[in-house]
Amino acid sequence: MAAIKVHGFHASTATNMVLCCLNEKQVEYDFVLVDLLTGAHKKPQYLALNPFGVVPTIQDGDLTLFESRAILRYLAQKFKGQGTDLLGSTLSEEALVYQWCEVEGQSFNPPVSTIVSQILVVPRRGGSTDEAAVEMNIEKLGKVLDIYEERLSKSKYLAGDFFSLADLQHLPHTHYLVNACGKGDLISSRKHVNAWWEDISSRPTWQKVAENMKVN
Repeated sequence: MAAIKVHGFHASTATNMVLCCLNEKQVEYDFVLVDLLTGAHKKPQYLALNPFGVVPTIQDGDLTLFESRAILRYLAQKFKGQGTDLLGSTLSEEALVYQWCEVEGQSFNPPVSTIVSQILVVPRRGGSTDEAAVEMNIEKLGKVLDIYEERLSKSKYLAGDFFSLADLQHLPHTHYLVNACGKGDLISSRKHVNAWWEDISSRPTWQKVAENMKVN
């Protein structure tokens, strides 16, 4: 059976979620670089795979799939019997995994992605960081992390006492927040959030991905 092809970019948080998931599931894959810096994601060859012109996109046999969180669910289901079970073992556990996956997408991602973009991406494109936007989103993110702190005081991981997609989805953006944006105090100042972060970010499956992320 042909290996899954992952069309992506190493600095892309969405790409890195998918790569980490593949590592957790012990699935071999071929990485196809889509160089965002040269605009490869907007060229006809790539747009034929993903009409929105963003990364990642995977090809698994006859299936072409984009949207990173949809890809994660597909991989977690298809390879449920191997590697780390990222969905839980009961319907209730799976429901909690999806609940916290939604929290990441709807409540955590908007402020953290704005912070990372303003501090890292905008200056690299010749712009100036909007400090007011950064501060506003730090406040928003802090309120979300206060809820996480309460949750993680009662369970080791977000969906329960097992590592799941809900935790995995937080890895790329939090990595940049802590290691490249100078905002690690948002994590370290919260005892249970910090313990959770140290746990999930030290997983070998993530370390393998993080080695290729540019944080300088």
